[in-house]
Amino acid sequence: MNNVSGRLSHLGALRFTGPDGIGFLQGQVSNDTRRLSAGQMVLAAYSTSQGRVLAVLHLVPHSTGLIAILPHELVAPTAQRLRKFVLRAKVTIEDASEALVVAGQHGALGIDGAGLAVPQAPQSYAETHGIGVGRVTGDANRYWVIGDPAQLADAGLAGAPHEAPQIERAWRLADIRAGLPQVYATTQELFVAQMLNLDLIDGISFSKGCFTGQEIIARTQHLGRIKRRLFRLRLPDGPWRVGQTLRLSDGRTGRITELVREPDACEALAVLNIDAKSTADGGDGADAGIAVDAVLLPLPYELGGGA
Repeated sequence: MNNVSGRLSHLGALRFTGPDGIGFLQGQVSNDTRRLSAGQMVLAAYSTSQGRVLAVLHLVPHSTGLIAILPHELVAPTAQRLRKFVLRAKVTIEDASEALVVAGQHGALGIDGAGLAVPQAPQSYAETHGIGVGRVTGDANRYWVIGDPAQLADAGLAGAPHEAPQIERAWRLADIRAGLPQVYATTQELFVAQMLNLDLIDGISFSKGCFTGQEIIARTQHLGRIKRRLFRLRLPDGPWRVGQTLRLSDGRTGRITELVREPDACEALAVLNIDAKSTADGGDGADAGIAVDAVLLPLPYELGGGA
């Protein structure tokens, strides 16, 4: 895999400013946002009141405000939805995708060479002269880099414009191999957070108190009703797309959530039935889909069972 680093043009930044930012997000997302004030990055789901995931957020305690990293196509609709719940909270929500570049670095060499602090602990965050660097969840060798476009360019961390497709591809493939979930416009409101394995990778706090969708997410966890999980697959070459349904040769059905094409195959993440004998759609609307002889690939963490 060519681990080319630089600006991740498929991702955008949503910024929260104001004294109530952490408290506001605490009532909206699945993880404990108080960890942001301790200098940690936080992985979380933003869900509907029915517990269906609208966006997977990587939250960053940047000096200009709390930053949520998510797919660029979801920045505006997520901001619009969140603003409906601000009420009297002293928080401003804005699209900061032009003011702040979201970049990715494979390895710390470029970061260290730019004179920036390199976070050492999992999900830790450091900032140097307005350029923030955070360890990617569950990945010891990848880093988020967030800062002003000119600053990142001067530091040699933005990458060349002609490399944008390769940079995005390398990052998405690394996410697949790390088992990190993503939600796009085609997969919004299809999954409960546990179906995306967020409970297995520190993306849900079950002790923080109430948040939007908390009742369904907690009930799913405590009653053991996790019938579907995120799996890593190798698919034969074909016109696969994110959001597409499929049926494996063992009878399991599911839906593709992330996809990267290889020369003669595809690597993907897909939410599938845990039980190979089950043909139920698990509530995500997936039908039998296209039959495929897929190969299950390992994830760097153990999957939970179903009831």
